[in-house]
Amino acid sequence: MLWETVKLALQAILRNALRSFLTVLGVVIGVAAVIAMVTVGQGSARQVTADVEKLGSNVLMVMPGQDAMQGGPGSSVAPLFSLRDNDRVQDQLSVVDIAAPLSATRARAVFGNENHRTDVTGTDNRYFSAAGWEVERGRIFEPSELQSGKPVCILGETVRKELFGTADPLGETIRIKTLSCEVIGLLRSKGASTFGSDQDDFVIMPLKTYQRRVAGNSDVSFFYVAVHDGVSTERAKQEIERLMREIRRIGQGEEDDFTVMDMKQIATMLSGITDILTGLLSAVAAVSLLVGGIGIMNIMLVSVTERTREIGIRLAVGAQAHQVMSQFLVEAIVLSLIGGLIGIVLGLILGLVGANALSVPFMPDPKIVLLAFGFSAAVGVIFGYFPARRAARLNPIDALRHE
Repeated sequence: MLWETVKLALQAILRNALRSFLTVLGVVIGVAAVIAMVTVGQGSARQVTADVEKLGSNVLMVMPGQDAMQGGPGSSVAPLFSLRDNDRVQDQLSVVDIAAPLSATRARAVFGNENHRTDVTGTDNRYFSAAGWEVERGRIFEPSELQSGKPVCILGETVRKELFGTADPLGETIRIKTLSCEVIGLLRSKGASTFGSDQDDFVIMPLKTYQRRVAGNSDVSFFYVAVHDGVSTERAKQEIERLMREIRRIGQGEEDDFTVMDMKQIATMLSGITDILTGLLSAVAAVSLLVGGIGIMNIMLVSVTERTREIGIRLAVGAQAHQVMSQFLVEAIVLSLIGGLIGIVLGLILGLVGANALSVPFMPDPKIVLLAFGFSAAVGVIFGYFPARRAARLNPIDALRHE
């Protein structure tokens, strides 16, 4: 009996195929949008976590000034660090494995007729270990180069491509501002981050070279701190904050003029923001399911009006009211389920395209797919009920008289 009812529903839908498709378009768009949004959102959240993990799950960043997101003063009003501050963090805290000093600015790198504006970073060999960078070709800095401030540099992959193309840059000399710098190494590429920033677009030189020849001062902008395995970053953060307050002579009750940021906290914060945005966009997309449901109810009411005479004949030859109601209710459910299936396929395709466009993992969630499909079925039940009830309540005699 149910199969016969489904066959009748399919026949009625196929009789007006174009109208039926336009009717379920709202459901298709709603289901597809929800699935695509959630898929891309989950991929983005996973990519954020992966990008932070590249820096190490046990890495902290120490920066001057309070985090602007916490309402504190910006780093521009706080004094910068010194190399001695960084070394005290490494030498005096047993929880710290590596503390690497960094200073950076934007400058134009020039080789021959080619030039490229990039980040110029001054640091030492500790940075490569703390931040997980590998030298693909060439070498890292010699101790004598770090001590004397020799003008040597290591290039990121983007800078190499922009300045040298397919040529070998090792041993060549590039110019940064007025400094001529010998290329001694090339870093292994890390590619783009989650938000599209190029992680390979920078030049690294010894910190003393940077301070003397580029910045013209002895300041250190921030520290990269890697803690020992087995030590919680929360404990390390507390000990670093205690020592930094001592180094910077911050009195009891005074606010810190520095920030210690945990990479895991950054990942959690960014993932949380991504989840909220995904939820909001999915909620907006789900509104089209409501619009699609209203479209189904509207077309089913039209269908009842068009088929009033058919309903009257069925009732006259002995069909029960609940059978007529079932016929139209099943027709509405089948219509919405077809829209749901098309929406699932379209949503997965859009999710794949979006993930590839944003360079994030394609992570479809089976729960969301099933939920969207179930919601489309619910739309058919809810919005198909009223037209079906109207059909079942028709008076057979009045229905037979209908023109």
